[in-house]
Amino acid sequence: MKPTPDAFAALRYRDFSIVTLNQFCLTLAILIQEIIVAYSLYKITKDPLTLGLIGLAEAIPFIALSLWGGYFADRFNKQNIMKICLFFAVPLPLILWSLFHAFGLGYLGVTSLSWGIYAVIFALGTIRGFYNPSATSLKPFLIPRELYANGATWTTIGWQSGVILGPMLGGFILAFLGREISLLSIAVLLSLCFILINLLQKRSFPSIETENLWASLGDGFRFIWKTKIVLWAISLDLVSVLFGGVIALLPIFAEDILKIGPEGLGYLRAAPSIGALITIIALTRFPPTRHAWRNMLLAVAGFGLFTLVFAFSNHVWLSLFALAMTGACDSISVVVRQTILQIYPPENMRGRVAAVNGMFVSSSNELGAFESGLAAKYMGTVMATVFGGCMTMLVVGLSWLKTSDLFGVDITQRKDQ
Repeated sequence: MKPTPDAFAALRYRDFSIVTLNQFCLTLAILIQEIIVAYSLYKITKDPLTLGLIGLAEAIPFIALSLWGGYFADRFNKQNIMKICLFFAVPLPLILWSLFHAFGLGYLGVTSLSWGIYAVIFALGTIRGFYNPSATSLKPFLIPRELYANGATWTTIGWQSGVILGPMLGGFILAFLGREISLLSIAVLLSLCFILINLLQKRSFPSIETENLWASLGDGFRFIWKTKIVLWAISLDLVSVLFGGVIALLPIFAEDILKIGPEGLGYLRAAPSIGALITIIALTRFPPTRHAWRNMLLAVAGFGLFTLVFAFSNHVWLSLFALAMTGACDSISVVVRQTILQIYPPENMRGRVAAVNGMFVSSSNELGAFESGLAAKYMGTVMATVFGGCMTMLVVGLSWLKTSDLFGVDITQRKDQ
C-alpha cells in the first residue's frame, strides 16, 4: 500500500518555514500598501489612469533590473541580497506617510502628491528587481528535490494568506484607523521581514560558470527558449495576467459600480486569494502535477471565464464568488509553474531563470494594471474587463493547439540533470 504523502513535509525544514513566514509578512505589507495607495489616490483624482500609472511606475524598474537581479542572485549570496533589499524597503511606507501628511496640510498639490507616490513605487520596483530573483531561487536550496512540489504549494499558501489578509486589513485599517496608522503598520511588517531573513543559517551556493555578464544572462534566455514547457508556462501566464487581470480596477468597482467603499474594496481584493487558499490546501493532498500542462491550461481558461462573470455582475456576492474562482484557477496555474521552474533549471542557473520569469510574469501584473487603467479610461471599466477575459480565453485556445505534445508530461517523474 502506497504511504500517504506528508502534507507538511517542506515545513519541517526550519529555514524553509522562516522564508515562508517572511513571504507571508512581506505580502501582507505590500497588499496593505497597495489598498491604501490605490484607493486614496483614486478617491482624490477620480481618474482610472492613475491606477494604471501606479502599476507602470513599479513595472519599469522591475523589468529593467530583473536580469541584473538574476545575475547577482547567481553570482553573490542570495540571503545577503535579500537582507540589503529589505533594509532599503523599510523607509518607503514612511515616505508615503509624509507625502499624504503634507498633502493633508496643504503643502502638496494633487500633481505633486501623485508624482511623489509614483517615485516611491518606482523605488519599490527597483528593490523587487533584485529581491525577487534571490528569494525565488533560494527556496530550492532549503528542501530536498522530492519536496519541490510540496514546497511550491506551501510557498503559494504563504503568499495567498498574505493576499487574503492584506487587503482586508488594509481596507479596515484605512476605514477605521486612518491612512497614517496603516502606513506605519507597513513599516513594522517590513522590519519583521528583515529580522526573519537574518535568522536564516549561513550557506554557500553554486557559482555561475562564466564571469561575463552578458554571456551569463544569455544562458538564462537560451535555457528557457530551448525548454518548451518552461517557455510556454512563462508565456501563458504572462499574456493571461497582462490582459485578464482586474485587480487594478477594483477601486473603481468598489467606489462607482458596486458602491461598497474601502471596506468592500478589501473584500473584493481578498476574494481571489480566499478561493486560491482553499484550492491550495486541497492541492497539498492532490497535487496538479501528474497532468501538469493540461491542468494549467484548464485553470487559465477558468480564470478567463470567471473574469467575464465578474465583468457583468452587479451583485456583490456574485462578484465575490467570481473573483474567488479566478483565484482558485490561478492557484493551480501558480503551483504548476513554480514546480516547473524549480525542477527544470540547473542549480547554478535558477537565479537567472527566476529573473527572466519575474521580468515577464511578475511585471505583467504591473503592466496589466497599466493596460487595465488605460483600457478603462477609453473603453469603460466593464468593457475593459470583458476585453481581458476574452483575450485570456483566446490565448488558452492558441496554447492548446500549439502544445498538445506536453499533455503527457509528468513533471513529478523528472530526474536530476
